[in-house]
Amino acid sequence: MPEQGLAAGRPGEKDIEDLAQAKLGVAEQQQLWEAQTECVLSFLQDGLPTAVVMSFQVDPDGHFWFATVEGRRQVRGVDSDPRVAVVVSNTGTDLPGRRMVALRGEARVHRDREVVRDRVRRLAPRLAPEDPDAFVRLLDSPKRVVIEVVPTRITASHDSTRLAGDGRGGKPSSARAEEGPVDSDS
Repeated sequence: MPEQGLAAGRPGEKDIEDLAQAKLGVAEQQQLWEAQTECVLSFLQDGLPTAVVMSFQVDPDGHFWFATVEGRRQVRGVDSDPRVAVVVSNTGTDLPGRRMVALRGEARVHRDREVVRDRVRRLAPRLAPEDPDAFVRLLDSPKRVVIEVVPTRITASHDSTRLAGDGRGGKPSSARAEEGPVDSDS
């Protein structure tokens, strides 16, 4: 009897039960952070999980930054419990396939005006590339705060371009067919 995994061939040829070879690599994570501008920030509110979709920026240290307003539920949630989760997918980007990363982290609300202004200035070109200065002026409000998330663990990731075919049981696109198999050590 063949060993498990050998009979099935590449992930995605027969089924997608074992996705260990379809993890998103570090370089592909960076591509995702650069291409996507929105993610899901999950946090606890009154002891229960909840989430919001927010625009984000990732700094060179891998910390996620979000601009928000004092008093919003994500601020209250992080103030009461810093444990959060962040989920980023490539939906709506030009990146091929289906890619996602889910991570856990520790969050902190920054209220210092200089930190807030600096982070808003860094976020503006991502969200308003035609006129980042107008965006900065819009977000320069007295109750503006920023949330920093320091990732502590990646809990899940997926890159369908590492699967055989299109990752949904169909044939690969002509570009994928020409590329051949993708090897992964992540």
